[in-house]
Amino acid sequence: MERQGSMRFRSREPERPAPHPNAIEFSGVCKRFGRHPVLAGLTLEVRAGEIFALVGTNGAGKTTCIKCLLDLCHVDAGRIEIFGQPASAPESRRPLVYLPERFLPPHHLRGREFLDFMARMHRAESSPGRVREVLAALDLMPSVLDTPVREFSKGMTQKLGLAACFLAEKSLLVFDEPMSGLDPKARVLARHYLAGLRTGGATVFFSTHLLADAGGLCDRMGVLHDGAMRFSGSPARLRERFPAATLEESWLACIS
Repeated sequence: MERQGSMRFRSREPERPAPHPNAIEFSGVCKRFGRHPVLAGLTLEVRAGEIFALVGTNGAGKTTCIKCLLDLCHVDAGRIEIFGQPASAPESRRPLVYLPERFLPPHHLRGREFLDFMARMHRAESSPGRVREVLAALDLMPSVLDTPVREFSKGMTQKLGLAACFLAEKSLLVFDEPMSGLDPKARVLARHYLAGLRTGGATVFFSTHLLADAGGLCDRMGVLHDGAMRFSGSPARLRERFPAATLEESWLACIS
């Protein structure tokens, strides 16, 4: 796909698992912290090749949902699968890359060192030309490659994390609040890049509490509230089911 005149962003074919209609499946997943239920029988499907946004207020269970998917959090009941494999199996996460909400790269590394390290971890290409393409896609200056991470602003740090995920070129990208700290231009560019990944066959699953990020990007969205899925479908379908002047007001009607 093309951005800003003649600039072209390309990507090699992402690492693909065996064909399966759903990239992610949650079936009756329950998770409690002490006596407090965080996920209450959560059932959710993310189709292969789509962008799916998990939307909810702070404390709705979005991060817990992602941690359960990544087997960073034990589930009390239910089943989670990634491309048809149990999410608890390490090999199920091979086609996946993840960016947490509170992304903190090692402060002693320079930008280039961090990207090279992550590329080696994912066995991905990190040639100078490829790195420059991804940085340009996020409006990140090449000078950050020689800058210590400890000198990065919040927005620069977030862009570096997204760049590492894009360079990994996996078939499933999982983000917890991916637009956190990004300026308006970077948000637009990141949405364009993610849309291009979907065109190339990748699946994107991300959480957000910002309806603009969901409505302007995703194919389908799930409204998570009090640990349960209140709605799953396209943003247009949410507007139809809960008629209101804006997507935000439809979402508010849904959780109310």
